Amino acid sequence: MKVKWLNKKPTEKTGISWGVPWAKGTLNKNDSICLKDGSEQNIPLQSWPMAFWPDGSVKWTGHTAVLEGEEEKFDLHMSNEKLDISSTLFVKETSDSIEIDTGEISVTISKQGSVLIKTIKKGAKTIGIDGRLIAIRETRNKENGLKITSEEPLQSEINKVELEQKGPLRSVIKIEGIHQNVFGTDCLLPFVLRLYFHGDTSSLRVVHTLFYDGNPEKDFIKGAGLELTVPLTGEPFNRNVRFSGDKGVYSEPAQLLLTRRHRNAGGLYDSQINGEVITLTEEQHGPLLDHAGQNAVWNDFKIHQDSSDHYRISKRTNEEYAWVESTHGTRAKGLMYVGGTEGGVAVGIKNFWQKFPSSLEVTNLSGASAKLKVWFWSPDAQAMDLRHYNKETHVVSAYEGFDEMRANPVGIANTSELFLHFYNESPTHEQLENKVDEWQAPLLLVCEPEYYYRTKSLGVWSLPDRSTPIKEKLEEQLDEAFNFYKNEIDQRRWYGFWNYGDVMHTYDPVRHQWRYDLGGFAWQNTELVPNIWLWYTFLRSGREDVFIMAEAMTRHTSEVDCYHFGEYAGLGSRHNVSHWGCGCKEARISMAGLHKYYYFLTTDERTRDLLRGVRDADKALLHLDPMREFYSNEQFSSHARVGPDWAAFCSNWLSEWERTENQVYRDKIVSGIDTLKKLPFRLLSGPTFGYDPETSTLQHMGDGNAGGYHMVIAFGGPQAWMEIAQILGDEEWDEMLAEFGEFYVLSNEEKLKRSNGILHDKLFSLPMLASGMVAYAAANKQDAKLAEKAWNLLLNEEISEMILPIKEQEVETWRTLKEIPSVTTNTTSQWCLNTIVSLELIGDYLSNKDFQESINSTIKCLNS
Repeated sequence: MKVKWLNKKPTEKTGISWGVPWAKGTLNKNDSICLKDGSEQNIPLQSWPMAFWPDGSVKWTGHTAVLEGEEEKFDLHMSNEKLDISSTLFVKETSDSIEIDTGEISVTISKQGSVLIKTIKKGAKTIGIDGRLIAIRETRNKENGLKITSEEPLQSEINKVELEQKGPLRSVIKIEGIHQNVFGTDCLLPFVLRLYFHGDTSSLRVVHTLFYDGNPEKDFIKGAGLELTVPLTGEPFNRNVRFSGDKGVYSEPAQLLLTRRHRNAGGLYDSQINGEVITLTEEQHGPLLDHAGQNAVWNDFKIHQDSSDHYRISKRTNEEYAWVESTHGTRAKGLMYVGGTEGGVAVGIKNFWQKFPSSLEVTNLSGASAKLKVWFWSPDAQAMDLRHYNKETHVVSAYEGFDEMRANPVGIANTSELFLHFYNESPTHEQLENKVDEWQAPLLLVCEPEYYYRTKSLGVWSLPDRSTPIKEKLEEQLDEAFNFYKNEIDQRRWYGFWNYGDVMHTYDPVRHQWRYDLGGFAWQNTELVPNIWLWYTFLRSGREDVFIMAEAMTRHTSEVDCYHFGEYAGLGSRHNVSHWGCGCKEARISMAGLHKYYYFLTTDERTRDLLRGVRDADKALLHLDPMREFYSNEQFSSHARVGPDWAAFCSNWLSEWERTENQVYRDKIVSGIDTLKKLPFRLLSGPTFGYDPETSTLQHMGDGNAGGYHMVIAFGGPQAWMEIAQILGDEEWDEMLAEFGEFYVLSNEEKLKRSNGILHDKLFSLPMLASGMVAYAAANKQDAKLAEKAWNLLLNEEISEMILPIKEQEVETWRTLKEIPSVTTNTTSQWCLNTIVSLELIGDYLSNKDFQESINSTIKCLNS
């Protein structure tokens, strides 16, 4: 198959990793895969399996190649010959360190202590030492009625180092540890750091995950980042620091050649600001050296992004003197270069301005060794405040989930990406601009949407089809829905370290503002699975802007909205004003099916950790019953709704089974399905069951009970179950899914009749949420009437609550805004997701003229 750049291509040798799906039975474990360029020349390729089909064939493969941007497309295919890759990546492991040599740089990683990166060398020259993580804790206490604030520096302490991948082109080191004070007496903020090395490259990619384990009432994090000491050579006028600004590069030396009498020094000042190495001799440039040598030597520089719309560059001569503001800008791209006469290092943070407050800093620029500090949370900002927004819950008035106060940030995390590139000589501004653009873009090889679709490797979704006027209109609405949220993120400034990637839940047209302050109407936190909508949108379109939004939502919701250790490990927090604020801690927020797309497309190891971390999320029900409001645990150890709880467990088990081939997790799915098969109403049973987390078994406790059938299918359950149906090939399970969809749209009389008076309309609210399941029933039974009902659920505004066509209106209020007064993310994401699914399952009906006439009144909204 062909793989192509998502958009941006690297301008120099860069390690690229990506994932590729394979149709069932196509690729065996021992088969070789090769990558060819446009001239049919083999490109060295490192490959590994990521997931498997039940028959043992490979479902997803991960790949790495070292590429530079000459080619637009590459040919990836199975090969009969076993290709030997001459490795330029060498790894040496001892009891106390790991040394990796890429052929361009050699890095020594410590296995204990506070220093993570012991040395970085380029040839015989040391270009970096003493790389470690740093943080600042701000502690607030009250003494005699006074508020006492103190700051304490923290540094990394290694707990475990693992050579996670060792290959000829790519190796990955995983470091786990915690921050502690200099005395080693107090520990806080666990971390996971991954270092990515690629052969023949001078770059290092770092993925940094910070966990919170403090007391939010006392432990306020004032800064969190990484520092590296960089030896430099040359006079102060040949030391320079450069920052990427909104567009180009802002450059300054440690000491200016500009003086009152030497305005441009014969063009040398221009060259200095361009970052060129200047050669001055006493014989030729004596007066200039004398005058310039009297200029101030500026040792410390920093760029601080304090909001999504503002950064400030400052400098000072040393720590005993004041900072001087250099300049201001809006959205810095997040690169800093520090160098001397023999080159230097560029460092960058991905999503620098989007995840403010961030900063890049260098101190002692004119000294023998400068210190670089990369701040994911800048100490120039106010400290992180992870306290809840109120001391009370607001269930009745503000749609919060429980009266219990469980607004606890202990166990949440945040993942950031950092890049380093080492130069033998001073780079041009253009080189640095290219580098930061590559760091900020998703450098990724992808398949064509048609190929992803053919493999049936990620569930049930459709390719765009504009072959009829109705389908054309539906595709337009899908595009408009995505474009609205893409623009709304920027219009509303949904940015920041703890917020970037999420969107809001419900709009308030009176204030012309989202309900950011009203309990369960604030942040979305994966409610009604906008993640899956976005990933399906990417798979069917291949659009870079969709990928960027889906990636950001995955990073945020899988880390910030979920618990990775502690009381709620394996669960996530329902939507709230603060991301961890709701009393509902449930598996539907953390389920693997929300995030696995990103893992398979990018091979990201941190996401693999997260998928593994929820494989046994049902064990959390031993401590926290999701139905504790309605049932005691006198008869059952806990309870689970068939959806979203058991559906989320199925998603988790499927992920673990397909990635590891561990049959235990396959058997958990099958056991649950078998339990449902034996019940009179099958999948319509319950929807709440007794649940034994020790054995992962559903225990029937009656039908038509508390829970609500709309909850069964609103949180990604249908997507997990349809994918499981494809994989298992169980006809009865297919029938059960179809039966559920058909039943949802029966008349009340027919519901009562078929269920012996037990199930009725009041249990089946919000029918638009079931439209995908109704479409599944229509496809399974080849029933045009059911297809008509499914399309009616989506296109009848009185049912769907989705106002079509999607139209923004401009309003003049506290500022000029574009808004959709009726918008909610619940409705939009479910309408788009179910439309994508329905176009796949019953889209052909829309090409039939008789069928079009039968739903003509329903589709009038599309033509308005």
